[in-house]
Amino acid sequence: MPTEVVIIIFAILVLLILASCVRIVPQANAYILERLGGYQATWEVGLHLKMPLIDRVAKRVLLKEQVVDFPPQPVITKDNVTMKIDTVVFFAITDPKLYTYGVESPLLAIENLTATTLRNIIGDLELDETLTSREIINTKMRQILDEATDPWGIKVTRVELKNIIPPAAIQDAMEKQMKAERERRESILIAEGQKRSAILVAEGNKESAILNAEGEKESAILRAEAKKEAIVREAEGEAEAIFQIQKARAEGIKFLKESDPTPEILQLRSMEAFEKAADGKATKIIIPSEIQGIAGLARSLVEVIKD
Repeated sequence: MPTEVVIIIFAILVLLILASCVRIVPQANAYILERLGGYQATWEVGLHLKMPLIDRVAKRVLLKEQVVDFPPQPVITKDNVTMKIDTVVFFAITDPKLYTYGVESPLLAIENLTATTLRNIIGDLELDETLTSREIINTKMRQILDEATDPWGIKVTRVELKNIIPPAAIQDAMEKQMKAERERRESILIAEGQKRSAILVAEGNKESAILNAEGEKESAILRAEAKKEAIVREAEGEAEAIFQIQKARAEGIKFLKESDPTPEILQLRSMEAFEKAADGKATKIIIPSEIQGIAGLARSLVEVIKD
């Protein structure tokens, strides 16, 4: 083989070895570097070089927050009710070295730890408390898991109970209880509606009766005032008529004294007197049935005056 070919092959091998020693760590990742089988360093984001043949990248660690949904686990409550609960765990790796060397299969370890912790917590609660204390259970589990996973370089940020599945018999009983509760609330709402309606009707009748009574009162007052006004006007009219007649008589007597009128003039004067009486505020005027009677009365008065 020519020497030139050997040199070229050797140069290519050197370049390949050097290229294999160059590593670029992407964002939100960390690399664990081992040298001759032992921990050497933790590579963070950026460009890194390793020694050929003696250094190797042992593990690539994702630093993003991760979510693990574990399958339902059978648990027994304090009142001996068996149910299944599945949990969701949110965690992030804070120390890549501890995560790599702290425990074998970290996810499996977290799953088993979650199951045992859940059984311990639910074992101290009854069924009703379990169904109504999700926040308390979540908080306790997060605290316990976070403390337990610290040596593994894992930070548990949140734990959620995804589903609580009680036995079929208990589910039926709960559904019946919920149905009865809904029917009870419906009956209460109907009764309250009927009560409210009756109260509104009674208040309406009361207000209507009050308004009717006030209307009748005002109407009676107006009728009484009108009757009173009519009586006053009638009395004033009668008084005015009497006054006018007396005045007419006085003027007739005075006239008879001053002159000797004829019967035609007496009759005319009588008519003028009644006309003056009619011009007043009287509502009732007393008029003789025959004007001739007034004329005769006037002649009698003339004779009396002459005598």
